[in-house]
Amino acid sequence: MGETRLRTKFLVAMLLTSATLTILTLLVVQRTMAVRARQGIVSDLENSVESFRTQQVEREATLRASAQLLANLPILKALMTSRHALTIQDGSAELFHLSGRDLLALIDTSGQVVGFHTNPANLPRADIEQMLDGKLPSAKTLAWWVTGGHLYEVYLEPIYFGSSTNGSPLGIVAVGYEINDPLARQVAKLADSNVAVSYGGKVVVSTIRDDRTLDFAKDGRVRNETPTDVTVGGKKFVASSIVLNPDDTVPVTMVVVKSYDNAIAFLRTLRDELLVIGIVAVVLGTLLVYVLARTFTRPLERLAAGVSALGTGDFAFPLLPGGGAEVVGLTGAFTDMRTRLRETQQSLIESERLATIGRMAASISHDLRHPLTAVLANAEFLAEGQLSGAQREELYLEIRLAVNRLTDLVDSLLELSRPAQALTRVDVPLDIMIERAIELVHAHPEFQKVTLRVEMARSIEAQVDARKMERVIYNLLLNACQAVKPTDGHVIARVSETAKGVDIRIVDDGPGVDASIRTKLFEPFVSFGKQNGTGLGLTIAQKIVQDHGGYLELESSTPGETVVLISLPRGTMGGEKNSRARIDVGR
Repeated sequence: MGETRLRTKFLVAMLLTSATLTILTLLVVQRTMAVRARQGIVSDLENSVESFRTQQVEREATLRASAQLLANLPILKALMTSRHALTIQDGSAELFHLSGRDLLALIDTSGQVVGFHTNPANLPRADIEQMLDGKLPSAKTLAWWVTGGHLYEVYLEPIYFGSSTNGSPLGIVAVGYEINDPLARQVAKLADSNVAVSYGGKVVVSTIRDDRTLDFAKDGRVRNETPTDVTVGGKKFVASSIVLNPDDTVPVTMVVVKSYDNAIAFLRTLRDELLVIGIVAVVLGTLLVYVLARTFTRPLERLAAGVSALGTGDFAFPLLPGGGAEVVGLTGAFTDMRTRLRETQQSLIESERLATIGRMAASISHDLRHPLTAVLANAEFLAEGQLSGAQREELYLEIRLAVNRLTDLVDSLLELSRPAQALTRVDVPLDIMIERAIELVHAHPEFQKVTLRVEMARSIEAQVDARKMERVIYNLLLNACQAVKPTDGHVIARVSETAKGVDIRIVDDGPGVDASIRTKLFEPFVSFGKQNGTGLGLTIAQKIVQDHGGYLELESSTPGETVVLISLPRGTMGGEKNSRARIDVGR
């Protein structure tokens, strides 16, 4: 009973402590998130204002450059020299379109606007003339003009007849861009806020849709760039203001407003959800901690980590001793098992390495043996003194053929490591290439009675690496001849055009490919029915075809007919030739 009371007291104390800490944590988190939310709003507004300032400086520099460029154009000077308002108005239209600005105004020396173009078009020039009041404005300055309810920032550049130092003045060119809705939306988007721009207390551009908020934005309540908390109609906002023309008598003000209530609305919901989750977590966590807090927890976790590490191949992960007798025994058994697995793995790797080396050595030795035997035998025949010149020439050619085969074998073994870029493509008639491969196969005495032929409607040229593709055909024909009866077997190479390119099918009447190796027929060292086959021929052939952009596959295999397909894409095909045309391939 005492143990139960003690356990209950411990559980209640843990529950109260956890609950108190959870509530305090939630309160601190809520307060911190509210402060961070306002800091985020303030930072967004400051970044928005700063970004607008930066863009404004860039736009003003662009305006200045555009105005200076226009002021120095001979065509503009010629227009201003005419002093005819209609001529200047008509002639400056093209200059306005070329400038890419939203406003172009030409003012003569008497302060009269003689040329005026805006975007949007047909805005009244009377507002500008009223503002100028017949006076020539100051040149090389920035100004803010309002006409037809549209606000423009303009730069004024003097126009001289001759140079600016000793020429006579002709007037002023004013170039401006509009503070319009797209610009306001761009600024508002930077801080996910709303923007209002006012001229002399009258809003000209705004993304604010709420009338009371709009009134607050234009009444001048926010007068500095420092973000300020403002309450409008029971709603809280953070607002910042920037005066765009601090030196002018009529202020142009931009106010950026962001709702504080919207920013913290999710905090209230989050607080309630966290409170519920916190209470549930405290209760469940306390129960779980009470039940599962045992001395074997940590050793078991360490053992689980060791199992995970073993799954990734880490055999040296340290395991801590400790825990109950069962945990100690389990840890020891796992350590012994891990040691044995490590030893077994090392043994398997070594065995596989030796087996691979053995298979490679056996494969290479088999393919080398036949041509080396031919070289040796023909060399012995050449040593005989009674041979005629023709016989020596024939023996020399046989030796050369065998050496070429040896070279081809070595190149084929290296082919697996060569990139596709190593191809040397030329236009090759496929029938000639296949006939050459047939000649090489017939050079084997055991296949001289096998019938080999080519079937194709007309000669087709393909752009391939002739030597490598001939090696592919040779390997496939050789495999087919090894599968058919040596006395009356038949092997056919069928070439046909398709919509995608050209297909070459090697068909034999042998017993077919054994079902046990069909799915891995093109893998290295896979060989069936051959005492000393390398198991590399089809692998190399497949790689060569893939390097040409095609594919090699076992299309079908039944007793009496096996079909291996080489499919080359249309990009490898050359032009069509007369069926009698021939080129010497590999000779």
